Amino acid sequence: MLVEERRQRVLDLVSKRGFVALSDLAEAIEVSESTIRRDIDYWHQQGVLRPTRGGAVYIGNGSNLPSLEERSAAQLEEKRAIARVAAARIQDGDTVLLDGGTTTLEVARLLVGRAVQIVTNSLPIASLFSSRHEADLVLLGGYVYPRTGVALGPLTIRMMQDLHVHQAVLSVSGITERGLFNSNLLLVETERQMMRCADEVVVVADHTKIGRPALAFLCELAAIDTLIVDAGLTPQQRQLLDQTDVRVLISGPGEGET
Repeated sequence: MLVEERRQRVLDLVSKRGFVALSDLAEAIEVSESTIRRDIDYWHQQGVLRPTRGGAVYIGNGSNLPSLEERSAAQLEEKRAIARVAAARIQDGDTVLLDGGTTTLEVARLLVGRAVQIVTNSLPIASLFSSRHEADLVLLGGYVYPRTGVALGPLTIRMMQDLHVHQAVLSVSGITERGLFNSNLLLVETERQMMRCADEVVVVADHTKIGRPALAFLCELAAIDTLIVDAGLTPQQRQLLDQTDVRVLISGPGEGET
């Protein structure tokens, strides 16, 4: 097998699964683990894979998950309006799972001081509750994506397999007629497990996400229960959402349910 062909097979396997153990790659491609390590290092230099202890994680072109600071400033007022609607639906005593999105971070800020149980894979969100006595905090571990402080991957998924929450509040990068999308394959696999844990799956997304896809398909719209968006929807975006059976809540001016 040519070097280029072998490297491409490594990339294909890791990109499809999000994370692959070193031993599994070596077995699948029928080469030594030391050879696989060199191939992973090559793709790491290209900004596509990141070596981890015992394997490799797919990170796309290095910009699939922009930094938290880069994303937080965009549509900030819309995100805060969405967060107010989401937080108002959470009752004291509820167990809530929050993913590492910037809109869910705004939801978390509004829950500080509330008597709730927080489950999260986000270090920034966890830091809001780590020293508070009112809330119980469960921090999901695993591979932490350095640009966002969010834990992703098999270890994170494994920690959630015995958990149950009242709501999972998730963020996405895109919503189309086909369904919901996010910007990283490993993130998508993690969010699917979050959905399995929850009585209600709530997606928070500002209007710029409606009508555009992203890299990785998460699920069909029918797989979620509630979508909370801001009032900046265009007529075309409203038409797209009207065609679904999902409960849509609109924050801000004209706030209500469609």
